[in-house]
Amino acid sequence: MHKLFKILLMSMLAFSTIFLASGCSAENGKPAQDAAGSNKFPAFQTVDVAGNPVTQDIFKGKKITVVNIWGTFCPPCIAEMPELGKWAREMPQDAQIIGIVCDASGPNDKETKAAAVKILNEANVSFVNILPDGNLLKYLEREDAVPTTIFVDSDGNVVGEKVVGADVAKYKQQVARYLK
Repeated sequence: MHKLFKILLMSMLAFSTIFLASGCSAENGKPAQDAAGSNKFPAFQTVDVAGNPVTQDIFKGKKITVVNIWGTFCPPCIAEMPELGKWAREMPQDAQIIGIVCDASGPNDKETKAAAVKILNEANVSFVNILPDGNLLKYLEREDAVPTTIFVDSDGNVVGEKVVGADVAKYKQQVARYLK
């Protein structure tokens, strides 16, 4: 019986590791694809989870912005939040992280906002997390899995390779490469 328990425990651990590394897929099961067409991040005018106005001007003044697209329903997204929060506090002056709460139906989605605030507070996250407006919701339709992390320069251009799945080490590599 003890041996069976060990095998079951090891199997659960292996599954959890794979699950956390891969991210949460959309229901249609399509693989995540790189953004087709323009490499420009869409213009937006929305609010963060604290109700403060946020526009695409958030990218100005920073060489690189890490945009973490995440959902309140996604265990890998939630699991990486403490590490992202810590990294945000240690980033160089010319870099920043912002989050987009992808399962919010818009700036007035109080239920998802409350869930996001709870997750962010528990993870000690202080970087800006926004609720998508119509333009961002349309942009997010092209993403099939979360977390998806993209990188945006000060002019609002998407640069580098997006990362699908929770992989903070890979995000850090992309930022270091861009800041060289």
